[in-house]
Amino acid sequence: MRRKLVAGNWKMHGALARNQALLSVVAGRMAQMPGVDCAVCVPFPYLAQTQHLLRDSAVQWGAQDVHQQAEGAYTGEVAASMLCDFGCRYVLVGHSERRSLYGESSQLVAEKFAAAQKAGLLPILCIGETLSQRESGATEVVVAEQLDAVIKLLGARSLRDAVLAYEPVWAIGTGKTASPAQAQAVHAFIRQRVAGLDADVAQGLRILYGGSVKAANAAELFAVPDIDGGLIGGASLVADEFLAICNAGQN
Repeated sequence: MRRKLVAGNWKMHGALARNQALLSVVAGRMAQMPGVDCAVCVPFPYLAQTQHLLRDSAVQWGAQDVHQQAEGAYTGEVAASMLCDFGCRYVLVGHSERRSLYGESSQLVAEKFAAAQKAGLLPILCIGETLSQRESGATEVVVAEQLDAVIKLLGARSLRDAVLAYEPVWAIGTGKTASPAQAQAVHAFIRQRVAGLDADVAQGLRILYGGSVKAANAAELFAVPDIDGGLIGGASLVADEFLAICNAGQN
């Protein structure tokens, strides 16, 4: 049975004092939730603080992006090996904001995925469609293209050491949420597509839902068979809300 994972994505939020208050509460209370995995993906400047605060806790941590090259003259970029120096377990690749705001192609995302894995990180591969793509009936085409770029580069077995996150772009930061049935349909499609290449990988693959998950809807979303946790945005910045979502993952 796949163990639920709840991963917080702080995006471009944080401050030293606020981070300490938040992480201290989360780390303390996660000790009482052995039935769910928990992680936070924080901005680069806060990785050292996060490592210090969480290193003896049940909460893991990661970054929100990584460069596709191991090193070089790439001013302002961060290599996977640097993330490992700060004890990162996870790194997001292909978040919808990276794709839409910074023009990241599926090929580039696949290269970042490869760089993360080569360094020993677990990439959280984000895939999902915009509202116009959903309304035109292209959800499965879009999701398949984003997933297939990784499979073409590295093979389906590379997904054994990764997590997927389905994030309907139209439900991120909008207050809208896909219904459990809508989310389940896409998650099932993703798992079936992987199963067509490797049934064992598909069975063990954790697929998170990342579209405005809150304490109020987490239990309902997590109850469907192919949702294995959540990629949490704004709610991960509020300790009680984030912990309630984590608790829903235990049930």
